[in-house]
Amino acid sequence: MPQTLTLPKMGCGTWAWGNRLLWGYDESMDAQLQAVFNLCVGNGVTLFDTGDSYGTGRLNGRSETLLGQFARDCLAPNRNSICIATKLAPFPWRLTRQAMISACDASARRLGRNVDLVQMHWSTANYAPWQEWPLLDGLADLVDRGWVKGVGLSNYGPKRLQKVYRRFRDRGVPIQTLQVQYSLLSTYPVTELGLKDLCDALGIQLIAYSPLALGMLTGKYSEKQLPRGLRGLLFKQILPGARPLLGCLEAIARSRHKTISQVAINWCIAKGTIPIPGAKTLAQAQQNIGALGWQLDSGEIAELDKAAARVPKTMVQNNFQTR
Repeated sequence: MPQTLTLPKMGCGTWAWGNRLLWGYDESMDAQLQAVFNLCVGNGVTLFDTGDSYGTGRLNGRSETLLGQFARDCLAPNRNSICIATKLAPFPWRLTRQAMISACDASARRLGRNVDLVQMHWSTANYAPWQEWPLLDGLADLVDRGWVKGVGLSNYGPKRLQKVYRRFRDRGVPIQTLQVQYSLLSTYPVTELGLKDLCDALGIQLIAYSPLALGMLTGKYSEKQLPRGLRGLLFKQILPGARPLLGCLEAIARSRHKTISQVAINWCIAKGTIPIPGAKTLAQAQQNIGALGWQLDSGEIAELDKAAARVPKTMVQNNFQTR
């Protein structure tokens, strides 16, 4: 059996790099992203999450390629603690367990190293449940072969999670992690689906992606200053009702001498999750790192919980999230 997978308290989601790569990759970003990576590792952020569908098409999995390069070139003293997680997409043409083994092998070649944590990117239960079981068997095969240190899932709800857990348990393969969209504007997986309690009972670590709600919880946007495109339309619908929550975040941030985003990320940590905020610049990485090394108290957490529960319109849930 492979060695036990050890996860840090906070990670860095390279989905941000993936989106940037998909929408016009510029090689001049490489040096900046390497600096971001080095800064994160040097400050104890050693979990990096990506996916084989990030930077696809003509870019040929560029996100994984860059991440592997950054890990090799990193000179931080704790570089040996780097944990690289990737998510394998259940594309329509992936139908067999061998397809997932081949996909992981391709990811490892792009990374230039073995994958530490391999994850199913999403469940096909909502549209093609028959496709999913062979692919999951392929993930378990990777653990049996010693190719990866652990296996995880992404966007699974409690009913589907328990079915997969039993199948893996029967093979003696533990599910290490479950990744879901979770933030003060997306509490649904925990408050309504009860995933945190279930994960705790099953010994699964919950990973929170999009902990800053696509940037809405940074405090930099308002109804008069919106991001472009579809994100701007979404923000326009949510921000008016989220004002009391942002005000609560701002008050706590001021009293703590922190930023709004640092308080929002720290809240995710306080809830027992590993948040994976994206970072493309040194300033963003430094902001994220500032969420570490301190803790919100129970009163502050309760205030944020109440403010979040009163937001009338929250983040749209991932279409692939199962129940």
